[in-house]
Amino acid sequence: MTAVEGDARTYNFAADVLARNLAAGRKDKPAYIDARGVLTYGRLADRAARFSAALRGLGVRREERVLIALTDTIDWPTAFLGCLKAGIIAVPVNTLLTEDDYRFMLADSRAKCLVVSEVLFPKFEKLIAASPDLDHVVVSGEVPQKLDAKGYRLFEDLIGADEPEPYTAPTVADDMAFWLYTSGSTGKPKGAVHCHASLKLTADLYGTPIVGLKETDVVHSVAKLFFAYGLGNAMTFPLSVGATTVLNPERPTPDGVAALLRKHPVTVFFGVPTFYAAFLNSPAAPAKSELKLRRCQSAGEALPEEVAKNFLARYGVEISDGLGTTEMLHIFLTNWPGANKYGTTGKCVPGYEIKLIGEDGEPVKQGEMGELHVRGPTSALMYWNNREKSRDTFRGEWTRCGDKYIEDADGFYICCGRADDMLKVSGMYVSPFEVEAALSSHPDVLEAAVVGWNDEQKLIKPRAFVVLKQPDKASDALAQALQDHVKQKLAPFKYPRWIEFRTELPKTATGKIQRFKLRSEQ
Repeated sequence: MTAVEGDARTYNFAADVLARNLAAGRKDKPAYIDARGVLTYGRLADRAARFSAALRGLGVRREERVLIALTDTIDWPTAFLGCLKAGIIAVPVNTLLTEDDYRFMLADSRAKCLVVSEVLFPKFEKLIAASPDLDHVVVSGEVPQKLDAKGYRLFEDLIGADEPEPYTAPTVADDMAFWLYTSGSTGKPKGAVHCHASLKLTADLYGTPIVGLKETDVVHSVAKLFFAYGLGNAMTFPLSVGATTVLNPERPTPDGVAALLRKHPVTVFFGVPTFYAAFLNSPAAPAKSELKLRRCQSAGEALPEEVAKNFLARYGVEISDGLGTTEMLHIFLTNWPGANKYGTTGKCVPGYEIKLIGEDGEPVKQGEMGELHVRGPTSALMYWNNREKSRDTFRGEWTRCGDKYIEDADGFYICCGRADDMLKVSGMYVSPFEVEAALSSHPDVLEAAVVGWNDEQKLIKPRAFVVLKQPDKASDALAQALQDHVKQKLAPFKYPRWIEFRTELPKTATGKIQRFKLRSEQ
């Protein structure tokens, strides 16, 4: 850790990572590229310091919260790092939520300041006056005159009004730095509280040694910066080595990302399984000769083996699948480039420990299914304002992840699904991921979700919701063919008794399928 002068225990991630890049001579090197242009490391340090000074000038104090509802532009790292530098808690939030979600997060965080993109402002306009703790609103973008008349500050005006200051809050490594709200794949979001040290540790343990990021790399992440996965991919990891990151404020689509990859020489790409599947199926997908990719990573959900193999065949690059959680900040279980075992989530990242716990509360034997627990230095401190959930998840040094896994004979971990997604059919456990992977191996299937469904006798059986590569192929005959396909790959009792064709599946903004929404339809 790099200490602020005067206290060996003092550590501030923003000050550390910005100073290290300037000391390495990267002042004029591009840190970020967005639709507005290039932001160098020197300008990033200047803007972050100006934002830090502006917050202090507004009267926002250490440990008070700033809610950040920004799309992925250069204003995002400016605001996030500026908060941390001042010792103020950054609370970045999902940009695809509802007004009710934001109402809850404003109240739960008691944010003193809201930093919001112009395009997202309409969802907050009615909430501002009803948020008694909120004192300041900063809008990123060109704000219509009617908004400016209400006294909202513009982001560029705010950072232009204050000179950058050398002040860095004397935070310690274990000080609260930021919160991340869980994605809500299982219901109401919870604010996971993280400290300054964890950001550096995710880079030291995963970003540099596992992904192998270098100063010469150009990075792009489909997962947005507000997501724990995207925060590491597009900020912590590239800034830690002096790489360049390409940002996209729009929702990622295969066509849009294809255009971005053709325009910029992206060498390291971070995606999610649903995106890789859609990208391979897109007519706009670039040819191998058009890309500069050398590393591709995946997380969010288990990567189907067929998707990984098809991507490797087309582009000659392995996708290394991994597992991370909001609570652990980034990936702690992963495949390594050159040591991938498709159909698994890989092995434990050095610096972390994993154990699988059975229903009796004891560790299971190798080859048996158990609930995943992880121990490592990047665990969240707690869930804000949620003592009951904190006690249930953070158990001493161990964090309960809520995923069911099996460790195979080679030490690779196989995902069986969320604990609350597991099915018990005829007294035997069925993993929805296993059935989904079997369905996804059929050439007509783009993606699938499997949930438990009551039959006429109120007994649970698998039901599959399937999205086809060509929706007009949907038919009873194809449904029967898919059932037969699963029976050939898995034990017969695991096949889906019903198959329903859909044009899309409900997902979080991070690409996770919301199976609880499908279950609720019964």
